[in-house]
Amino acid sequence: MDLPTPRGPLSEALVAALRTDREFLGVLPLTTGHDTEDGALALWVLHQLHYRDLAGVPDDLEWDPQLIRIRTVLEHALESRLRARFSAPSGRTFTDDLLTWVDEQDGHSLATYVHRDATREQVLELVRVRSLYHLMESDPTAWVVPRLGVRAKAALMELQYDEYGAGDPNRLHHHLWARGMAACDLDPSYGVYADNAPFEVLEQNNAMTLFGLHRRLRGAALGHLAAFEATSSLPSRRMAQGLQRLGLPAELVDYYTEHVAADAVHEQLAVRTIVGGLLADEPGLEEQAWFGAFTCLDLEDRVARRMLTDWGVLERERVA
Repeated sequence: MDLPTPRGPLSEALVAALRTDREFLGVLPLTTGHDTEDGALALWVLHQLHYRDLAGVPDDLEWDPQLIRIRTVLEHALESRLRARFSAPSGRTFTDDLLTWVDEQDGHSLATYVHRDATREQVLELVRVRSLYHLMESDPTAWVVPRLGVRAKAALMELQYDEYGAGDPNRLHHHLWARGMAACDLDPSYGVYADNAPFEVLEQNNAMTLFGLHRRLRGAALGHLAAFEATSSLPSRRMAQGLQRLGLPAELVDYYTEHVAADAVHEQLAVRTIVGGLLADEPGLEEQAWFGAFTCLDLEDRVARRMLTDWGVLERERVA
């Protein structure tokens, strides 16, 4: 994967150091007072060291102490931003009340817009920026597996088995997405559209990696997963119908139709068995699970607001 175009002094210094002298001490001071978009890109680049090759960057930098220190500072700032937006629901139990709580949320929906109104070019723009997630899909959650008790671990592996194609590489979900991109004449290489991704998309991807990488945040990672699965089936149906309305390739439609039935099952598995198993073993993680669930929906709403604002949709709605 090629390194993305920097968005400020911090990401510029980081990218330059990764490409040249491997001296990162000069990067650390720039983590103080940085622009949030600049910091989000820098953190996204640092996270990629744990996923795949970066062009021209040696593999042994994955655990470079200076880079870990920079990453820690940026992750602390990200987690602080996320927690500042969160308040735990009062008087609710996660496994009993999450689905009701999800239904009560009224965030903006990209799937609803795609279903009825989006243009072909708007959908292709969405596909490009969504590729930062969909070409890795369940990978951040895979880090959580060894940190769980037997019930939650077995249930998570059941869900992940489906996500990774049930043994068939052609049904691997992020491979389905890549096939859909290629059918749309888009480049399915991972990270190639990082320069297109707005801050909100970078923040969304960074949060998932943050939760997955840190054992202490295992409750947030699984709460995020549960909320994601609980809000996937119906939007996937709307997305599929919107793509068909626009005459987009069957390969991309197939990605979403795959999720209509699968995620209807996965939401119960994620809420009742995965998070339920976690909280049976570690009831003290319930608030953390709510934090992950809230963050999932909050970040999705922020991404939707950004895209709909850029397309002029919210302004037209305000005027109307």
